[in-house]
Amino acid sequence: MLILTTVLTTGALTLTACGSRDDDNKSDGNSGSSNTTVVIGVDAPLTGDLSALGLGIKNSADLAAKTANKNKTVPGITFEVQPLDDQAQPSVGQQNATKFIDNKKVLGVVGPLNSGVAQSMQKPLNDAGLTQVSPANTGTELTQGDNWKTGDKKRPFKTYFRTATTDQIQGAFAAKYLYNNAKIKQVYLIDDQKPYGAGLAASFKATFTGLGGKIVGSDHVNPDDRDFNAVVTKVKKSGAKAVYYGGEYPAGAPLSQQLKDSVKIPLMGGDGMYSADFIKLNKKAQGDIATSVGKPVEELDSAKKFIADYKTAGYKDAYEAYGGGTYDATWAIIEAVKLAVADNDGKLPDDARAKVLDAMSKVKFDGVTGPVSFDEYGDTTNTMMTAYQVDGGKWASKLSEAYKP
Repeated sequence: MLILTTVLTTGALTLTACGSRDDDNKSDGNSGSSNTTVVIGVDAPLTGDLSALGLGIKNSADLAAKTANKNKTVPGITFEVQPLDDQAQPSVGQQNATKFIDNKKVLGVVGPLNSGVAQSMQKPLNDAGLTQVSPANTGTELTQGDNWKTGDKKRPFKTYFRTATTDQIQGAFAAKYLYNNAKIKQVYLIDDQKPYGAGLAASFKATFTGLGGKIVGSDHVNPDDRDFNAVVTKVKKSGAKAVYYGGEYPAGAPLSQQLKDSVKIPLMGGDGMYSADFIKLNKKAQGDIATSVGKPVEELDSAKKFIADYKTAGYKDAYEAYGGGTYDATWAIIEAVKLAVADNDGKLPDDARAKVLDAMSKVKFDGVTGPVSFDEYGDTTNTMMTAYQVDGGKWASKLSEAYKP
């Protein structure tokens, strides 16, 4: 029968579904028991302004683990998910990394949402040899180093992977779409000074000006502010035909609304804007544009089962922008565990973290978002991007293509 047990693991309270009390945790991971527990950590903002995206990440990871258990994807292994709330704060993310490291059953971590949080987690996880796969980080430097812009690409951390493509690709794709498809040549550039927003804006600017577009003004804002009338005044005087905002929807939504109150031009942003909450928070979102990684899962045959299973599971929160990528990120860890077990005569090896990390370079499967594999930097080989526009209170996809700058 199904028994719910409460397990206290390094500060996180986790409800665990087990086959029976007798066969729960028979093994610590090296005896070949029929029920060896492997934990997959999940780090995301589960409270606060970005919780809509974070809860979609948590639920999608949970669904992947439950599916693997149901299908006995790795014989003898039961997967559990340990979600921790990083509140979109780098310091909290670093604390969560320590908690995952201290829990020896954690063999992989999914997340985080924010590139700035990832920067705080990468080194401790790398030092511990603990695999990390983010479904949402797009900061190029996370995988290719700080000098990637000069062509000097060096992978900083061997444990870090992602199923989301980079801001180098996303910013360039956005610039090309705005210039060629939306026919907008004059843009006011704004970013929130965070690693994600600033990096995305820089990539956009390089491609947009290269195409012949003109940046008629630029500014920085505090992502915690909600009054943007001062910068809106500058935008109005600049003659801009659109604003490109490097940032996330909690600030992007009021910025857009205040912009429309003064001058009726669209605001464009990246995947940090692509959320239903952007529209909920912005009564004048009509015509605004966002790019996001991958193709809409609703348009993918490969995602039909994921969407149906998510609905059946009864999660009260939507899977949002990163649901499909999160499922694939979690499944990549599951596949790596499967390889490690198969190479050790069907048992979880004593040095499981090291073996799972070694297996990540061999992981290759058809996922929710399409083919999943990683290059020499840990980046996804899937560079599909999509441009969306708000129409009638919903995000409508306008263009999807595999893009390489």
